Amino acid sequence: MILVPAFMYLLNMEDKKARGTSILCILVMVITSSFFYYKNNYIDWKVGILCAIGGMIGGFFGAKLLKNASEKFLKIMFLAFLIYSAFKMLF
Repeated sequence: MILVPAFMYLLNMEDKKARGTSILCILVMVITSSFFYYKNNYIDWKVGILCAIGGMIGGFFGAKLLKNASEKFLKIMFLAFLIYSAFKMLF
């Protein structure tokens, strides 16, 4: 998501703080949009609940790993993700 680099380079925010703030922004958007998707019956509850459980587990361990990860490692992983995503879009 573009929020992390924007927070880091435009607001001079520390890398880990930018990631945490980005997650909070996503949370607010998800809660708001989920209400409207629910009202229009656009939710597959079985898949949604299973993904939510996986997301909670991944979020827990991701937050624990983020605490010990160096800023250089995080930047390299983010760059690798961007390259992978661009490659998937092109091919």
